[in-house]
Amino acid sequence: MKKSAIIGIVVGVLLLMFIGRGVGAYNGLVSMEEGVDAQWSQVENVYQRRMDLIPNLVNTVKGYAAHEQETLQAVVEARAKATQTNVDGDNIAQYQENQAALSSALSKLMVVVEKYPDLKANQNFMQLQSQLEGTENRIATERRRYNEVCKTYNASIRKFPTVVIANMSGFDKKEYFEADKAAEKAPEVNF
Repeated sequence: MKKSAIIGIVVGVLLLMFIGRGVGAYNGLVSMEEGVDAQWSQVENVYQRRMDLIPNLVNTVKGYAAHEQETLQAVVEARAKATQTNVDGDNIAQYQENQAALSSALSKLMVVVEKYPDLKANQNFMQLQSQLEGTENRIATERRRYNEVCKTYNASIRKFPTVVIANMSGFDKKEYFEADKAAEKAPEVNF
């Protein structure tokens, strides 16, 4: 064989290896991005479960605490605002803000409930409250899982040589869920 043929074969093999590595990196990024999107859908699914429980909870409380209309209205309005927020996972700040407002309104509702022993003993209310508590735990779990897949994805698009493929193909960093700014300060409890 001629020297130029050997050089051509070596260059061809190296080129095929380089292309194979690029295709593999691209396909890996696609899979990771789909994982982030799927986990985001799960976060929305659990938030939707909470949205579905709220009208039943509000209606149950209405029967016992009719004069607490302001608190009930705040919950209804916060729910409406939260359901109107449509996010695709790339910009979640407004979504988080609306969900935090809803959580705050629900917390105020639970404080109101403490004034009504008959309501706290109501089987329907107890069931709804239990489901809501379970849903809040699910929300925390799914948010954590979302942040984990975002971390893996975000790290992957920044590593060499994948960063080259990511930049050429338009793979952008995904935003994390962050703790509510109000959570930085512990609530004051007075007895």
